[in-house]
Amino acid sequence: MALNLIMLGPPGAGKGTQAERFAATQGIPKISTGDMLREAVRAGTEVGLRAKAIMGRGELVSDEVMIGIVRERLKRDDVKNGFILDGFPRTVAQAKVLDDLMAGRDPLIVIDIAVNEDELVRRLGSRMVCEACGTNAEGLDVSQLDTARCVRCGGRLRQRPDDNAAVVLERLKVYRRDTQPLVEYYQPRPTFRTVDGAQPPDLVAQDLVAAVAAAGTSGRDEAAR
Repeated sequence: MALNLIMLGPPGAGKGTQAERFAATQGIPKISTGDMLREAVRAGTEVGLRAKAIMGRGELVSDEVMIGIVRERLKRDDVKNGFILDGFPRTVAQAKVLDDLMAGRDPLIVIDIAVNEDELVRRLGSRMVCEACGTNAEGLDVSQLDTARCVRCGGRLRQRPDDNAAVVLERLKVYRRDTQPLVEYYQPRPTFRTVDGAQPPDLVAQDLVAAVAAAGTSGRDEAAR
């Protein structure tokens, strides 16, 4: 059975970090639409140019653009044994299209990483990103910009333009309006689980493994009926 996993959660919940760790242990690709969009921005592609201004304002890229990116990605051979989607779907409309794209595949497991808003604001305000490889670095202060370096490649760190205070609040507002309804959309499914993302990362990772295993069992039981 292929492991097809969606990671939900607000900006700053740590879903990208957890998705990367989990994907590495399972040997399946982590598909991050955010990473793909940022690559397009750096490359100056048509999609990148369209998305750059939108992302800088903390708004969501259109369903049309996001769906097109994911549709093409799910056609590749490396997803036959499963995948982890990070950053998609972000709207119920995207989720409905994804359900169509999943026709004939094993069921989706949906994990929602929950973190309260005060903690999210604190995390996002201290998060930095590597200029060279794009890796996130959390728990730092802007005053450390001149000395902090990426743990992965040693590159310089900077605050992401969409992590300043005004944009952070806008991103959380957009999440509540457009993305939070996804929880209601997926909650009735036997393959839906919630994980407490306010814990230390290692504990979140442990709970994630347990949640995926439980959801997978429920999914197999449902399919057998």
